[in-house]
Order: sequence, then C-alpha cells, then structure tokens
Amino acid sequence: MAGLGERVRKGQVLAVISSPGVSEQRSTLRSALQRLVLAQSTHAREQRLWEERISPEQDLLAARQALREAEIAVANERQKLDAIGAGSGAVGRLGRYELRSPFDGTVVEKHIALGEVVKEDTSVFTLSDLSTVWAELSVGASDIDQVRVGEPVSVRSVASSAQAEGRVSSVGALIGEATRTAKARVTLANPQLAWRPGLFVSVELVASEAVVPVAVSVDAVQTVDGRPVVYVQVPGGFAPQAVRTGRSDGRHVEIVAGLRAGTRHAAAGSFVLKAEQGKGAGAHDH
Repeated sequence: MAGLGERVRKGQVLAVISSPGVSEQRSTLRSALQRLVLAQSTHAREQRLWEERISPEQDLLAARQALREAEIAVANERQKLDAIGAGSGAVGRLGRYELRSPFDGTVVEKHIALGEVVKEDTSVFTLSDLSTVWAELSVGASDIDQVRVGEPVSVRSVASSAQAEGRVSSVGALIGEATRTAKARVTLANPQLAWRPGLFVSVELVASEAVVPVAVSVDAVQTVDGRPVVYVQVPGGFAPQAVRTGRSDGRHVEIVAGLRAGTRHAAAGSFVLKAEQGKGAGAHDH
C-alpha cells in the first residue's frame, strides 16, 4: 500500500481495495456468466436439433434470443465494474480490486488502513502533481495595478534558503471586503519537490526596472555619524567612503554620488569593518 508522502507513477498500484459494493457487482457478474454458459449450451443443442429436423425453428429462435439477452447482461455487468475502475477480469476475487494511480504524483492524503473495507464513494487517497506549484499572495488594493499577469517574480522560502524565479499566472478580479486584498498566483517549477503545499514564502515583484550607473548590495552600505558610507579598498585595508544613495529594490542600492563604477569595496563583511572602526575610535578616545 502506498504511504503518505510517497511519489508514485502513473499506473502504479496504490492499494488492493475491499468493497461490499464491488463484491455484489462481481457476484452478479458471475451469475450472469453462468447464465451465459447455460444459454450457449441450450442454443448449441437447439441448433443441432433443428438441423436434424427434430425440434421446430421457434425453439431455436427462442434459444437464440435467450443467448443474446445473456450476452447483454454480462456486458452490462462488466461495464458497471469498469465504470468504477474495478475491472472485470479477476471475477474469482470477489470484492477486491487494484486501485492504481491515474498520473505521476505524490500521495498528500491517505484515508485507509490495512484490512479496511470501503465503499464505492470512499475517498481513499488524494494525489497531487507537485512538479509545478502555485505561490499564492495577497495584494493590497493600492498595489493591485502594479501586479500583472506575466510579470517576473522572485519567491523565497521563509523556513529555508530555497528560492526560485517565476511569473504571475493569475490575478484575482475581486477584492475581499474584509481584507481589502486580491489573490494572485505565481507558477513555479518544482522538479526537486523543494516547494511544498502550505509553506510560507516571501514574494518580490518587479514592478519596474531601471539601469543605474553604480549600484551596490544593501549589505555594503553602512551608516557612520548619520551618513551612509561604503568601505572602499585602500592600501592596507578598507576605509569608509561617504556616498549618496538613491533607489533600492531591497537587494541593491543605487549610488548617486561618492563611488565610481568598478571601485573595489566590502560587501557582506562591511558591518565587521564598521564594528572594528568603532572599537578603534573608542580606544583612541579613551
């Protein structure tokens, strides 16, 4: 039996199901098959007797009609079993049939235990194709005009370092009366199943793009004496260089003045330089 969270392939057997309803239908099919065998035997006998001029033709016609009715009954019972996916081949195993996966996916819910008897309308497994997932976000009424289908989006997991790029696939047409937000969805490829349903994510939407002459990472900009600085490389180490900042997208900051393009500077470790500089200034003041 397939387990919760297991990845399954199309056609893979998930479980062998016991069902009273299927048992009754297969029992009916077996009875219909027995009547068919009897009708075939009767028809063959009447055919022989008619050819030997022993029985009248009407007896042969009656046997032929009974044979057709028996064949129709068997076909109907087989169709009923096929309609619920039970199949009609192994009629000797009454009430049992193999439940197979209709597509490649993952078992996300399981509502059956070993040895349990189920009905035809019982929800046994819930499968989901997680190769592609949706990230759902709530967009405020004031920002809804900036969210458009097809726009590139960066998605990051709140619980881990996983991140991916996607695009807005749909934007809700209605704004909730209570939340004053609309629902938007981002489609993400998920080949490694890193993105799981229910995972909280942060979403960055590119509303507009601009090319700037100089930009640094947000970690490179520190504040010293109330002014933004960037620690540039000088002989023997790094020194703070006062700059004037401009626009920011949360990851990079535009440098309007104070830093030339290509100047080597400290990025992720700039806060360490600031801390060391602060210690040095404290010792000097003392």
